[in-house]
Amino acid sequence: MFAKTISTAALGLVVCSSALASEGIAQRADITLPLANQLIEATLEACHEQDRTAVVAVVDRGGNLVAVQRDDNVGPHNTLAAQRKAFTSLSTKNSSRALSDFARNTPDAENLDSLDELLLLGGGVPLKVEGQVIGAIGVAGAGGAEIDESCALTAIDKVLPKTL
Repeated sequence: MFAKTISTAALGLVVCSSALASEGIAQRADITLPLANQLIEATLEACHEQDRTAVVAVVDRGGNLVAVQRDDNVGPHNTLAAQRKAFTSLSTKNSSRALSDFARNTPDAENLDSLDELLLLGGGVPLKVEGQVIGAIGVAGAGGAEIDESCALTAIDKVLPKTL
């Protein structure tokens, strides 16, 4: 009987300490590899519909590269550019093209281009679910900032449900 009472008390302490520990652990939505691959496929499809080729990179909410894919005959510099556009968009929670425009037109922000991690070129778009940025997509090599961004936006509209 005494052993059963101690076991029950010990179990209660474990459950109680587990509940307390979980209060300090954040649970957030994030990009998964399958979702990143769906976004990349839809982005390349959108570019191909315009007879364009590109590189597409997806980063998670921590800025880590989840997936990247490069079409044939796209310049090798575009792979890093796509990843940096995605990182820029994630970091600023805005499109990289909007940040580029802001930096160009705002004297206090014009030196943003001196940060090696940021790339102030259009083609990076944040991925949002329920108002939270969960990652970002970057597109490069499709023929300019507007085209890069439009391929990404088309994919986001197709893959991420409006209800999320």
